[in-house]
Amino acid sequence: MVRKLKYHEQKLLRRLDLVNWEASGGNLAEVRALRRYRVGRREDYVQYKALARAVRALARRLRDLGPASAAFRSRCAAALLEKLHGLGLVNSRQSLAVCESLSAAAFCRRRLPCLLVKLRMAQNLRHAVTFVEQGHVRVGPEVVTDPALLVPRAVEDFITWVDASRLRQKVLDYNQERDDFDLAA
Repeated sequence: MVRKLKYHEQKLLRRLDLVNWEASGGNLAEVRALRRYRVGRREDYVQYKALARAVRALARRLRDLGPASAAFRSRCAAALLEKLHGLGLVNSRQSLAVCESLSAAAFCRRRLPCLLVKLRMAQNLRHAVTFVEQGHVRVGPEVVTDPALLVPRAVEDFITWVDASRLRQKVLDYNQERDDFDLAA
């Protein structure tokens, strides 16, 4: 037995549907992934899901090609696997089976803050996101302030601290590698 709502209660709950609610405009798995990988914007994760879905569909279409187009299928499969391996989304270039299991989490793992944690430049993702947003990290010669940057395998070795960063100075002091020339600058 539920009592009838009063006028002001009805007015407050007018736009709320308690029977069919969704957590933060998406399903719970999506919210869990947004928290786990510290994805700031939900649109980025939706885009990662769409890209993963497109890659899986392309892999299925390549797999389902007939025996008459075996040369074309092998060429396209090799190009797709090479591209995905270059981006760091798959670990092996051997078969299309790895493409069919690609998920949005693979894209999230290639974001710059996740790689900072992997390279042990930050203790956790929260600190890594803060470092990137504050401009302490550069990729090659470019200072990056967007944590949504996807880093390919070829560029992964060029992730370093900005030269004028206080964090870089602290690391050099801790390792006793700081040069006297750096003190003057």
